[in-house]
Amino acid sequence: MNDSVPPPAVGRFLTLADTAEVLSLSAAEVFDLVRTGELPAIRLGTTGVWRVERIVLESFIEAKYEEARRMALWQQSDFGNIPELSGGRIIRPED
Repeated sequence: MNDSVPPPAVGRFLTLADTAEVLSLSAAEVFDLVRTGELPAIRLGTTGVWRVERIVLESFIEAKYEEARRMALWQQSDFGNIPELSGGRIIRPED
C-alpha cells in the first residue's frame, strides 16, 4: 500500500509566497525579480495583488537552466580566458 499523498493541485496562478517556495527564495527576493521585470507577473484586484502564472514560472526556471548551461560552456571555451570577452575576468583552469 502506498502511503504517500499526492501534493495538492497547483492552480494557474501562484502568489509571490508560493513562487518563493518553489524557487527556495524569500518573498522579498521574488518581489525584486517581479519589480525588475526579470520574472513576469500580473497585478489583480483592487488591492493589486501580484500573481505569477505557473507556466511563466516554469519557463523562467528553464531559462535559468539554459543560462547556467551556456555560462558553463562559455567558461570552458578558449574565449572564456580573454578578459575583454569575459567581463574583465581571467578564468584559469584548476590545477
